[in-house]
Amino acid sequence: MQDIKRRIRSVTSIEHITNAMKLVSASKLRRAKNVFEKTQEYLHYVTDSIDEIFNNVDEIPDRYLAGSREIRRTCYVVITSNRGLAGSFNASVIKETEREMADDPEKPLLVCIGSKGRDYFAKREHEIFSEYLSPPENVSFVETGEISKPIVALYNRGEIDEVVLVYTNFISTLEQRVKAVRLLPFEAKNDPEIIRAGREVEYEPSTEAVFNYLVPKYAEIMVYRAIVESATCEHAARRIAMENATDNARDMMGSLQLYYNRARQAAITSEITEIVSGADAING
Repeated sequence: MQDIKRRIRSVTSIEHITNAMKLVSASKLRRAKNVFEKTQEYLHYVTDSIDEIFNNVDEIPDRYLAGSREIRRTCYVVITSNRGLAGSFNASVIKETEREMADDPEKPLLVCIGSKGRDYFAKREHEIFSEYLSPPENVSFVETGEISKPIVALYNRGEIDEVVLVYTNFISTLEQRVKAVRLLPFEAKNDPEIIRAGREVEYEPSTEAVFNYLVPKYAEIMVYRAIVESATCEHAARRIAMENATDNARDMMGSLQLYYNRARQAAITSEITEIVSGADAING
């Protein structure tokens, strides 16, 4: 009975901890969703500008276009968390990254955002170009530029031929899905559904200069968006994991309480039996 009571106290403490972590994650999730929704509002300005160039000029700069170079070496920007207790959140991102790297002709280059991914790939001796280990919910847009600009510079120098972003896509509070998105090079979108301007559009100082300015900005905001979205998914995954852990702890407490009651009843029955046996022996 003492062992069961000790286990009940231990499970009760765990239940209190997991329930508190669930509440903290729910609070962080609300804040992260607000930032993510605001980021979504501004992303289309850059993408629309790039689409406008694709659909309003006849000569598109080919430095960043798919097919302009052979894809030999890929840089993967992998976004995980710095902490565990979030279910399969980190494992799913790592698994998707390994799946993407499986057919690469040359050893890939990695940019790790989050210590879980960094630790995993460093242990397996993958080449890590840079890392960012601050909490993702605290990342600023300026700090994102420090991550993305060196990657674009590597691409411009020809040291890498492709940039792939691997992160967790937020679908709903109850569903998140790992996603791999190619940042560079672009697929040309000459979309006939987009109406071309009625007059010729001129870009100053040149179309290539404008495009070369927009592409790093596009990479910067895409990385920032992915970090914010990944942070939102992390808090959602941790909230679900802690909710499940709390429910399991409560179920375990119910089972232990039942075992305790049975053990106590058995002890009482044994004591009564001994008393009755003793009385019978005295009377006999």
